Amino acid sequence: MLSNRQTAADLPRPDADALAHSQRLAQRIRAAIEEAGGAIPFSRYMELALYAPGLGYYSAGARKFGAAGDFVTAPEISPLFSRCLARQCAEVLAEIGGGAILELGAGSGVMAADILMELQALARLPEEYLILEVSAELRERQRQTLAAKATGLASRVRWLDSLPEEFTGVMLGNEVLDALPVERFLKRPGGFDEYCVRSEGEGFTWSMRPAGEQLAAVLQAFETTLPQPLAPGYVSEICLGLMPLISSLADSLERGALLLLDYGYPRNAYYHPERAMGTLMCHYRQRAHDDPFLYPGLQDITAHVDFTAAAEAGTSAGLELAGYTTQAHFLMALGVAGLSGTDLRAAQQVKLLTLPEEMGERFKAIGFTRGLETLMTGFALLDLSRSL
Repeated sequence: MLSNRQTAADLPRPDADALAHSQRLAQRIRAAIEEAGGAIPFSRYMELALYAPGLGYYSAGARKFGAAGDFVTAPEISPLFSRCLARQCAEVLAEIGGGAILELGAGSGVMAADILMELQALARLPEEYLILEVSAELRERQRQTLAAKATGLASRVRWLDSLPEEFTGVMLGNEVLDALPVERFLKRPGGFDEYCVRSEGEGFTWSMRPAGEQLAAVLQAFETTLPQPLAPGYVSEICLGLMPLISSLADSLERGALLLLDYGYPRNAYYHPERAMGTLMCHYRQRAHDDPFLYPGLQDITAHVDFTAAAEAGTSAGLELAGYTTQAHFLMALGVAGLSGTDLRAAQQVKLLTLPEEMGERFKAIGFTRGLETLMTGFALLDLSRSL
């Protein structure tokens, strides 16, 4: 996800229709706050802002991806990203003798289209390409993209409302984990406070309270895994939905691989003393800022991924950790440089995907397997699993 970081004052004002949509969602959130007695946990606010049916950012119809949207993801930067993923999928599908691909949240549909076209070129098409997508608007956009770009292959695509009970093949998630609602907390002497959200006029503001019993227990246990306790005044996030999501994916995966790409850090880097204000970030019209209360429903709200937590969730659910590496090393191991050839435009795209100051090191890949004998090539060049 690429965007330019700015202050809220620099952001363009939405048009009247978009603003009215945001105000309808704000009214829904205010009702939830009133029902809860005056404040809701930030995770609940984030859930409503992103996923409230028909109103949330990912549930409504505003354009999100690409140059005309709020941010640009790797599949929209270059088809080379998806072609490399296709090569990794082909390797897994070859070992297990077939199977399907399941993409979690397929965005504009461009990654699905490019993966299918590359797999066709490799003579390794999946039995089905399944897409788990919560947004009806995005499903329609994905259908249009696939029909226009992957001619003759769209018939292999099927949309799901929930995970299949049994799945064999490759599960893919690109920039899925960063959109899971997070709890925001403050370390204080002797314990933790949690950030909540209350109404203020027509908008919202922060409200603090001692962390609830469950959240406090999780934070206290997690803090013991750090090299040193967090200092009083330290602010950050923790995603309580990460383990249930990966556990549910593991329950579905009979044989094959789960591959997740996102921006984030191992736990020791995520909760480093220098990162004392957390990683919460918002994206609106190619600009990044830190006000989650601005235009609810019209902007993305994200937090970086704790990849140590992801690894713990996968292995505790019975999966094998196949590897963890930077996006740059993952793509290079799968031959991205060779795919670009001598095309100057493709070479520039490779730079965006792999250079450390672009997406190369900020984004990571983590893989899990069940029932596979061979290693995944994407982690062959550099495996950073020990850093987890």
